Amino acid sequence: MNLKFIFLALLATTFCNAQENDITESLYGTYEKYLEPSLEKRRIKHHDLQPLIDEYRKNPKFMVQTVGESIEGRNLSLISIGSGKTDVFLWSQMHGDEPTATQAIFDILNFLDGEDFAAEKQAILKSCTLHFLPMLNPDGAEVFQRRNRLGIDINRDALQLQSPESRTLKKVRDSLDADFGFNLHDQSTYYNAERTEKPATISYLAPAYNYEKEVNDVRANAMKVIVFMNGIIQKYAPGQVGRYNDDFEPRAFGDNIQRWGTSAILIESGGYPEDVEKQEIRKLNYVSILSAIYTIAEGSYKDIPLEDYGKIPENDRKLFDLKIENATYSLLGNDYVIDIGMNRLEVDNENHDDFWYSSRILDQGDLSTYYGYETFNASGYTIVPGKVYPETLKSVDVLGRLKIESLLKSGHTYIRVENIPKDMLNSPFPIHIIGKKHEVPEFNIEVGINPTFLLEKNGKIEYAVVNGFLIDVNKGATGFGNAMIYR
Repeated sequence: MNLKFIFLALLATTFCNAQENDITESLYGTYEKYLEPSLEKRRIKHHDLQPLIDEYRKNPKFMVQTVGESIEGRNLSLISIGSGKTDVFLWSQMHGDEPTATQAIFDILNFLDGEDFAAEKQAILKSCTLHFLPMLNPDGAEVFQRRNRLGIDINRDALQLQSPESRTLKKVRDSLDADFGFNLHDQSTYYNAERTEKPATISYLAPAYNYEKEVNDVRANAMKVIVFMNGIIQKYAPGQVGRYNDDFEPRAFGDNIQRWGTSAILIESGGYPEDVEKQEIRKLNYVSILSAIYTIAEGSYKDIPLEDYGKIPENDRKLFDLKIENATYSLLGNDYVIDIGMNRLEVDNENHDDFWYSSRILDQGDLSTYYGYETFNASGYTIVPGKVYPETLKSVDVLGRLKIESLLKSGHTYIRVENIPKDMLNSPFPIHIIGKKHEVPEFNIEVGINPTFLLEKNGKIEYAVVNGFLIDVNKGATGFGNAMIYR
């Protein structure tokens, strides 16, 4: 091959990579300018999106179509922009409790409507036509649950098309005959990148289209774009990317969309330290998806080595919210050293617009192959049960005037209150509230119970675990969520 041609090809590739790096850094640095402020919490509803969609309906840059409706009659909208031949279709929230990418879609739409990045947007919209279908499962979103009103998983309905939401997704995909499809989800925050303590903040999959897991051009293109996106995420969340197992699932939309000729890219938003509402992950979605769209428009993804896809670590599920290591536990007169892994499980309020925590011990014993968002080495500490404070308080207001850390330091993790408001679901203080007649059960460390105990060293209580939150009794309960109410 001509050496001059090779040099020019390498020069062009280097120039394209530099351009993509520049746009990625600029997108990250200017994100707050395009952040959609009305969607600041995860538990967003269909009615939260409608004023935004109505504004795009009036905007001549965009075309907005009602393409279907949910079982309960909520409209499904397709928002399109661009004039290019390459159709890119992005849909979110097939599962009602997976909203991170829905929020990011409206950030992306704000970007596309803005005045900055004119050259990059022209390159994208001249080459591509972008189509967004946010919140495919609005009925599930209304009650923050995975399944739709029929009780089925839409992502397992690609063959039978039993629900109207599934039929809408299939109809839109077929009408567009999209070149690329972005299937946008959330995954459990307890996934980690294989054999590391790092959460799988973003996970990817280029789904297989047959049991043999063959790779044709359609699937290869999805793999290459994923490799490109992985490179972006590594800049801002190094080591925090996972790759899903690609076993073929014949009922799944991603697998079938790949089979139907659209390069399907599954993106799952997982966990990130101290990001309960997943707003940093939302930002990473925004940056990586827009950058991916740019590389699709430029065609530079085609030169990415396919084998790099297999180098992305697989997803694992070995994370706890809190892991206590090497704690001494006395049982029936003998001392044992154990690890304890616990998770803070979310319980929705009645309106499904907020939540509180009801934590559980998930595992105990040797947890040396597991990790924690927070890990405490309790070597030299002994687990001791918490006591009930000897006085009964008249009201919760009185509790608010007490120094809770002092109660914990003296060994009390429960306080009896005579009048607990009926609408009070959890304790805002780092101590459990119990009713007049509630009897605290005999203390044991076992899987399934609420993790509440004290850690004692040299006869002094130094730490408390209350509802799965670790509290330094000498410093206070920073970052505490809530304790429980037992009536």
